Amino acid sequence: MLFELAIAAYATACGFVAAGVLSSFYTLVTNRPVRFSVELNTLWRGAVDLVLCAFTGPFIIMRNAIRGRVQEQRPVGWLVASTAIAAGWSLCSGIVMVQLVLAMRHGLM
Repeated sequence: MLFELAIAAYATACGFVAAGVLSSFYTLVTNRPVRFSVELNTLWRGAVDLVLCAFTGPFIIMRNAIRGRVQEQRPVGWLVASTAIAAGWSLCSGIVMVQLVLAMRHGLM
């Protein structure tokens, strides 16, 4: 039981880190923060925006929740709920990231 919990915590941390790194890279390249929007000008742009939203979602949620708590004085429950949603999302994306890395490792050996 403890081993599975450690794996879940590791995958959640991997998901948060991946969201932060992708968000920082997007901001570095475009000079604007990442947000939940999908521009459907072309199929390629829509697909990239969709994948970007899927993997940076936890970062966007937490950034907006912290800003809402500090600037708009939203209740602490709002922050706790946002953290729970972001953690669940990070767990899912972290599992995808860990599986991708493991598949790449096995493919290279």
